[in-house]
Amino acid sequence: MEIQPLVIGTAGHIDHGKSTLVHALTGVDPDRLPEEKERGLTIDLGFAPLVLPSGRTVGMVDVPGHERFLKNMVAGATGIDFVLLVIAADDGVMPQTREHLQIMQLLGLERGLVALTKIDAVEPALVDLAELDVRELVAGTFLEHAPILRVSAHTGAGLDELRAALQALADAATPRSAEGVFRMSVQRVFSARGHGTVVTGIPVAGRVGIGAALEVLPGGAQGRVRSLQAYKQSVDTARAGHSTAINLSDVRVDEVRRGSVVAAPGYFRALAMLGVRLTALASLERPLENRTRIRFHTGTADPSGEIVLLDVERLEPGATCLAQVRLDEPVVCAPGDRFLLRLLSPERTLGGGVIVEESRWRLKRFKEFVIDELAHQEQSLGSPAQLLEAMLLRRGAVLSSAQDLSLDLKLPVADVAALLAKLGGKSARAIGKSGKWMHAQSLTRGLARVTSALEQYFAANPLRSAVETSVLRASTGYDEALFHALLEEAAARQQLVLEAGGKVRAAGRSLALDAKSRALFDALRERLAAARFQPPTQPELAAAFNVKEAEIKRMLTLLADEGHARHVGEGLYFATAALEEARAAIAANCEKHGHLEIPALRDALDTTRKWLIPLLEHFDAQGLTIRQGANRVLRKR
Repeated sequence: MEIQPLVIGTAGHIDHGKSTLVHALTGVDPDRLPEEKERGLTIDLGFAPLVLPSGRTVGMVDVPGHERFLKNMVAGATGIDFVLLVIAADDGVMPQTREHLQIMQLLGLERGLVALTKIDAVEPALVDLAELDVRELVAGTFLEHAPILRVSAHTGAGLDELRAALQALADAATPRSAEGVFRMSVQRVFSARGHGTVVTGIPVAGRVGIGAALEVLPGGAQGRVRSLQAYKQSVDTARAGHSTAINLSDVRVDEVRRGSVVAAPGYFRALAMLGVRLTALASLERPLENRTRIRFHTGTADPSGEIVLLDVERLEPGATCLAQVRLDEPVVCAPGDRFLLRLLSPERTLGGGVIVEESRWRLKRFKEFVIDELAHQEQSLGSPAQLLEAMLLRRGAVLSSAQDLSLDLKLPVADVAALLAKLGGKSARAIGKSGKWMHAQSLTRGLARVTSALEQYFAANPLRSAVETSVLRASTGYDEALFHALLEEAAARQQLVLEAGGKVRAAGRSLALDAKSRALFDALRERLAAARFQPPTQPELAAAFNVKEAEIKRMLTLLADEGHARHVGEGLYFATAALEEARAAIAANCEKHGHLEIPALRDALDTTRKWLIPLLEHFDAQGLTIRQGANRVLRKR
């Protein structure tokens, strides 16, 4: 039996014949619980395969109609493709009929039909009146132009016509794609003797095979797929759009519950804050107020929480807004998932909509940039490439790898890498040598911040020609990885020059000194070159040139900026040429003796302990040498 990846869900008031109709169509009684059979009342979800006239098989899910089990009904709506709204001809439109239709509308369903049942129980004229009521009910909804089929599950009247109408719906529907990362909201969990933990539901994305690793969220328990069933038939692979049972090894029953999600590891996380587009029911008696306590239904989860209205003071009936949901317990979802809001007490449906983002922080109300970014991301939900671009923009000044973005997009890393390559050079940019990405606008702002910090530093220090990267980074506030990636990018664009020794020079900047300063600069350079491995201290230089020590320090810094000298600690500056000569001598000494012979080095450099110790410590810090017991040796590369 090959089951197509399409699922039909029932909806409607209690005792209007949903389960009886499913039984008549499929031959399977969807009421599996003893209490359901005893009371004739559907309490939980039932599943059955339906063979259409063409021989094509699709799935059916039967939901409870009683208001006390509405959360079970919403859980059953997860993963359905179109709805069979069931209305009894003897009762007509009832409260749960209206609420179920509202729920299906809020959950984004676009197709379906209406079955007017129990036509054998009333006179034909009353059936005509019931159909008029139905037409009034569905006016303005996605079922406005749907067929209304008159049927009797007891006599079989109209069942062939209903099957034909369901066939037409199935033929017109696009089968659910199995692309993407596997994810399934858990509708049932139980322990099967000799098999262990079994979870059931309708996968909303991807496919999974026997032996694959799966993660249970929230909680993080991990196991492997021991066996699979689709509509009680053993299969090797489960996919989106099939009612599926998964037998998991290494996962206890108490680690899973309805509302959990089983998914491919590493792509999903449980979060308690979500950015959403919310639409209030037009039938609400009063506006929806900010910070209203709600029950939030998405997938099969239904935690409590509150709703924060971001761009309106209060939400009028029938109106829409951007909002943030703040939950008491985390849920697992993805951008584009639908949700339903119900008042926490007394329970009644308030509205619903689509999840726009998984929020990392609390969003502030009436902040223009927050609203603009959320709206931009909402408009991108239908396109993975556009959604990736929107997510990069929202991440701002953050380096993002393909792995980071796969978590946000819920796509395999290879797919994200392909999308980045497609966007590369346009809205997405690879940064420096990091192998990571930023949005082009964020990159532009980041580079401007670095170059602005460079300009401000030189404005405050006009006699410096270069600045230490540590000093520049502190003024930008960027973390080290991002800052150095931006430096590399700016250098590649010739906006600045990176120099040895961890310094940055503004592009085109040259040293400008008056005659007196130039003379001191040149004299100091010559003195250090002549001193070689016994350079004078700053106080000694100040005395020799009869200037203040602060002026000597300033000039030595300029010599280092220009590459003529280097600071080795303890206030000592060595001529650059002498320092490179010392580096070569240390390396040759170590290679000759197997370790550093300090007396031989001292004699080779014609220096003393006063200068040799800071010199050796400098090369330790530079990574040329490393202490090994009582000796120094060359650090292995």
